[in-house]
Amino acid sequence: MEHFTLLIGIVIVTALVFDFTNGFHDTANAMATTISTGAMKPKAAVTMSAILNLVGAFLSIEVATTISKGIIDETAGIQPEVIFAGLVGAILWNLLTWLGGIPSSSSMALIGGLIGATVASVGIGAVDGDAVLSKILIPAFIAPVVAGLAAFLATRLTYRAARNADPEKTSRGYRTGQITSAALVSLAHGTNDAQKTMGVMTLALISGGVIAGDADPPLWVIASAGIAIALGTYLGGWRIIRTMGRGLTDIHPPQGFAAQTSSAVTILASSHLGFSLSTTQVCSGSVMGSGYGRKGGVVRWNTAYRMFAAWGLTIPAAGLVAALAALLAVQGDWGVTVVAVLFVAASGAIWAASRRAVVDHTNVNDDEPGPSAEPAGQGAGDAGDSGVMSAAVQAVSPPPVGAQRGDSQPDDDPNAAERRTPSAV
Repeated sequence: MEHFTLLIGIVIVTALVFDFTNGFHDTANAMATTISTGAMKPKAAVTMSAILNLVGAFLSIEVATTISKGIIDETAGIQPEVIFAGLVGAILWNLLTWLGGIPSSSSMALIGGLIGATVASVGIGAVDGDAVLSKILIPAFIAPVVAGLAAFLATRLTYRAARNADPEKTSRGYRTGQITSAALVSLAHGTNDAQKTMGVMTLALISGGVIAGDADPPLWVIASAGIAIALGTYLGGWRIIRTMGRGLTDIHPPQGFAAQTSSAVTILASSHLGFSLSTTQVCSGSVMGSGYGRKGGVVRWNTAYRMFAAWGLTIPAAGLVAALAALLAVQGDWGVTVVAVLFVAASGAIWAASRRAVVDHTNVNDDEPGPSAEPAGQGAGDAGDSGVMSAAVQAVSPPPVGAQRGDSQPDDDPNAAERRTPSAV
């Protein structure tokens, strides 16, 4: 076996950076409904989610095996610099969508980055198309539908069971149920998303000759990936939590409980089967299913369609950036250096743009203004974005609070007089 080289070290660190961005990018999946309905305080919610993400990282390695051995042929000449380029594409897409508060898929960004870098460097033959189709793409389409149907049925059953119950008791029960189900989603997220970074790190170690090609992720890889995603989760992806907390449907605690439970079951089952699905897409499907599960509930399909469009761009966008980075990185040390410098500069620019309009735990539940009627580039600076990113944000931004809420429609919630005014998810 070869010794641990500087380049492999850079790839490992970059993979952990991706894992960190994955953590704060996907916190909304578990905690947006819990925070928006007031079941938990924002900081307490992300702290609990971080701890359970860390625990979940140790429960399984099936998804990690899919990433390290099932998608890219590690014997086709894949070098660590190619994996580095793939991670650069995935991280930059994560940061851009975080800046815009767009709940896109970190998982699909990683897959797109790895595929784009691999195709650009050694050709499409190094990508296992059957594995991508069966383990990635098909689950990405099926899992949100399954979770949505499960949430629809669970919501119906929840309201029917509580029809004649005492409002005060059921209110406390739903709050407890939301916290429990959010905890389960966080645990499930750790079993699925943390493993993706483990798989990439293992692939880098295999490509560099540090470990054997049939080796499982070493313990230090599992632990470091779990810690990185937990730290990112603790920071809280407040911009995306704000979007997920009010964009798709008006949700009440019973619906939140049903949606989160359905999401957790779907994610845990997929992790057991080794499917590298998107937790963002699963949770969004559950939320929409719960929206229709309540009599008189509505789903804002105009917002959903724009979100779907953003999801569709994830793999090609991350893949394109990764492919360009790979073409530079394979030129040698100078190419890797150029990619690293450009990556750090782009990340710094995105962070600086985010400071213009800070979203954190103190204002995550505040209302946002609706999309501006001004032309692109005018007025966008007020929101902290500009140019193309401003247009992207406006494309997926939810309507202003009160618009399309469907408040005039009937509601069969037996606890309507007792609950808080709901936030939209």
